[in-house]
Amino acid sequence: MNEHTVTSRDNPVFKRLKKLADSARTRREARMALLDGEHLLAAYLDAGGQPQTVVRSASMDASRPLALQARCAGARHLVMPDALFAELSPVATPSGLLAEAAWLAPPDIPGTPLVAVLEDIRDPGNLGAMLRTAAAAGATGAVLSRGCHDPWSPKALRGGQGAQFVLPLETVADLPVWLAGFAGDSLALALDGADNLYARVLTGPVAVIVGNEGAGLSSAVHGAARARVGIPMTGRVESLNAAAALTVALFEAARQRMA
Repeated sequence: MNEHTVTSRDNPVFKRLKKLADSARTRREARMALLDGEHLLAAYLDAGGQPQTVVRSASMDASRPLALQARCAGARHLVMPDALFAELSPVATPSGLLAEAAWLAPPDIPGTPLVAVLEDIRDPGNLGAMLRTAAAAGATGAVLSRGCHDPWSPKALRGGQGAQFVLPLETVADLPVWLAGFAGDSLALALDGADNLYARVLTGPVAVIVGNEGAGLSSAVHGAARARVGIPMTGRVESLNAAAALTVALFEAARQRMA
């Protein structure tokens, strides 16, 4: 494996990676993403992906990512000074390893549909966490509205920890139209839900719908759902955040299906 050193912001590869780090439009048009850290790169390789470029910061112990780099047979391997590397990293304390990688399109997951439907989730960390939850609960897919954050941004990928590589995604969806075509139970999670989530049978096709962190679900999506459901809470707070509510609902469906 030969590593090449990049020391200038004028280098065309650095410029390309910087655009991937900063621009959702660039990621969308190129269908490429920037993976941050060894864990994400390992998850990408395990899912069958092969990165185009692997970048190591100069201060990172070169022997540490060696096994991962060896799995990236067709990639270009680069080393950058720490200051330059930090300009690409999505976090304050860079991991020391980045990879330029094409989006993966996971195959359809067989079985009874269990879909996470997300409306206008704008925080990248929350979005990534929701996708991670969906993948862990055995969801067969996730549907994201046009107002959601880009699921392939560096921070959303970091939050997802590999979920985007294994969970089929439909993005920029018109949710009322999608829900009208869904042949199953579409359940809008709401504070004033008319039905108790735990009293519902969730073993058939189910779509669990969660809204924006602050505004909740729009009236159009509420109207398109087949039912509004709430999560009973006996504690001294009135609500859960969106990611926690989705976790409860998806794992309740998973529990029922295992039973």
